[in-house]
Amino acid sequence: MIGRIHSIETCGTVDGPGLRYVIFLQGCLLRCQFCHNPDTWDVKGGVEKSVAEIITDLKDYLPYIKSSGGITVSGGEPLLQIDFLLELFKECKKLGVHTAIDTSAGCFRESPTFLRKVEELLSVTDLVLLDIKHLDNDLHKQLTGMPNAHILKFAELLAEKNTPVWIRRVLIPERTNDPDELARLNDFIKNMGNVQKVEVLPYHKMGIYKWEHLNLEYPLAGVEPPTEEEVKRAKEILSIPAES
Repeated sequence: MIGRIHSIETCGTVDGPGLRYVIFLQGCLLRCQFCHNPDTWDVKGGVEKSVAEIITDLKDYLPYIKSSGGITVSGGEPLLQIDFLLELFKECKKLGVHTAIDTSAGCFRESPTFLRKVEELLSVTDLVLLDIKHLDNDLHKQLTGMPNAHILKFAELLAEKNTPVWIRRVLIPERTNDPDELARLNDFIKNMGNVQKVEVLPYHKMGIYKWEHLNLEYPLAGVEPPTEEEVKRAKEILSIPAES
């Protein structure tokens, strides 16, 4: 089984618990205005690697990741390569490796074939890091180019399967920091019943150079990262405990 790989980070610390072997897959259907990896959008980009090649490389890092870390597959959008992801995670479970998916679920659909694959994938997935960009459908389309109904359906499926989830929200001033919408997101999260952690990720401008390199106009030019106070307020609304 061959996958299209954008890049691999062998000592990741922010994409799941512990030290992570992080694979960034190529291809994404969303066109987020704040994306810091637009070079992952092209489904034909990246390099081809087999599951066997990935596992061979992963084994070199088992002493570091196996005890408290694991493997995280991000993107791009990993669910676009669900067959590759499924085979990879099956091999990881044979090695006793914790598995996590970092997804926006932009390609999720409720067709019987895709649902069967998703359910099989979840059976070998220990954690899903789910980005919820915005609850309002129209504002979600403005931010990402796509509606959000299917993404929220995926969240409901994760709740139904009781799959452990971390919810992630990129906080962008005047885009995703409305207190009323954050309160509704908090209610949505509580109703899921399977969310272990909520993360607020402050918007940053470190990926702008990639847009420029690809000759793309950056949609959020002039938008500054949120202040510490704005981040603190969002965390309070989302019931995130203050750091001790």
